[in-house]
Amino acid sequence: MTAPLSAAAVAVVCVVTLGLSLFALRFTRRTSDFYVAGRTVSAGRNAAAIGGEYLSAASFLGVAGLIYDQGVDALWYPIGYTVGYLVLLILVAAPLRRSGAYTLPDFAEGRLGSRPLRHLCTVLVVLIGWLYLVPQFQGAGFTLRLVTGAPGWVGGFVVVVVVVLAVAAGGMRSITLVQAVQYWLKLTALAVPAGMILGAWWASQGPAPVVAEAWAQPFTGRAPDEHHLYRTFSLIVGLALGTTGLPHVVVRYYTNPDGLAARRTTVRVLALLGLFYVFTIVYGVLGRAYLPVLGEGQRADTVVLRLPDVVFGAPGSEVLTAALVGGAFAAFMSTSSGLAVAVTGVLNQDLVRPLLARVTHGDHSEVSGFRFATVVAVVVPYAVSRFFPEVPLAAFVTLAFVIAASTFFPLLALGVWWPRLSVQGAAAGLATGAVLAIGALVATGLIGQDRGWAAALLAHPAAWTVPTALLTAVGVSLATPHGIPAGARRTLVRLHTPEEVVVARRAEGSGTGAVRHPV
Repeated sequence: MTAPLSAAAVAVVCVVTLGLSLFALRFTRRTSDFYVAGRTVSAGRNAAAIGGEYLSAASFLGVAGLIYDQGVDALWYPIGYTVGYLVLLILVAAPLRRSGAYTLPDFAEGRLGSRPLRHLCTVLVVLIGWLYLVPQFQGAGFTLRLVTGAPGWVGGFVVVVVVVLAVAAGGMRSITLVQAVQYWLKLTALAVPAGMILGAWWASQGPAPVVAEAWAQPFTGRAPDEHHLYRTFSLIVGLALGTTGLPHVVVRYYTNPDGLAARRTTVRVLALLGLFYVFTIVYGVLGRAYLPVLGEGQRADTVVLRLPDVVFGAPGSEVLTAALVGGAFAAFMSTSSGLAVAVTGVLNQDLVRPLLARVTHGDHSEVSGFRFATVVAVVVPYAVSRFFPEVPLAAFVTLAFVIAASTFFPLLALGVWWPRLSVQGAAAGLATGAVLAIGALVATGLIGQDRGWAAALLAHPAAWTVPTALLTAVGVSLATPHGIPAGARRTLVRLHTPEEVVVARRAEGSGTGAVRHPV
């Protein structure tokens, strides 16, 4: 009975997603609707939409699996994911909105006036987006396989089809409504079973978690000599600063009406994320009580889906499991939709639109290029996911965070706050961060998880790749003052001037002295 109910839950999520996308299509008329939802999304709805796309498979299933597997040390994952928005709030939320950009490459070109720098950002956006999409498709595959016995490719294929249709229908305008609804759907699907499991455990004075001593002690992990303090610090750096550089997160701030709304959005996001992650802890801890040992070949990521059956048995557990499966697919779809829009935007602007212009001699619409780019943005990582070995969801997503932290965080922090950033410095910082982060992660994959400082530095490189990229950007900028854009200080004034000041100056008739903001 579990398989039909779970399949029905997935079908309901798909129908709701497509239905909301078609409904929002009625309001999609302009190019800005596809890219940034017309810049009219309220703080409350945008916060729910961010929660919808940010709480991915790694959050819905992976964090509980990590807590189950690693104990209290894994609690740094939800902390790092959430603290990232505090960094965004303090450093870049409002200035990003005032930049008037559609995408990260738009911001880079607008701030520094360099097409080659824009192309470098485009490559990194696509790389990070695809690296983030692969575990979404893999997670959908093993989730559907676990509860229905379907082939591994089916779950990911379902997500691909729904995401392509939803994003192509109305772009950011469509998925904003979808993701806002899916946040509450995911929260309900996770919270209700968690509350019932916790209540049953409390009422029956259920078993205590069966754990090793290291599981309950911070900075211990599985062995005492693996430099866990450094690994934890580097993890927090990667997750907190990586959030600032994630393309699908940054593009969300372009949808707010103004900088003040962007800040309000971030405050609400902090509350929504904190509420969600409370329930993942319940699954991780009670998983150790009811499932002290997983069977051979079973992944820790599946603890969330297995707990209802172990605690309640049939038939009560079937409904709860189906709800969790539906929530998991909402997570796969909402995150994949956000990533698809972010990647589609840069692919269309920098690859598809110029290519179509050459082939059709300019006789094509912006919408047709956007929709074609959507297919490319989603199908390529799905194809990669079929051949890439499966790894824990949260661990895989962390790779994207590390690369984002090592590349886009220095660009955004310096681009928003330092007027002496040059084109050469920004490019050097991006290239250095990308080469070091990707090289360290590839080296870890080749040599495996080993002990010693070298292994720790390679497995968790953010603590040294981020400052290295930042210092490289600063050093090269100081050495190349000729590469500083002529209007750099004026641009920074625009990024940091509150909208109410601009309105007041215009009302006073300040004329050409008023600071004008892009729409």
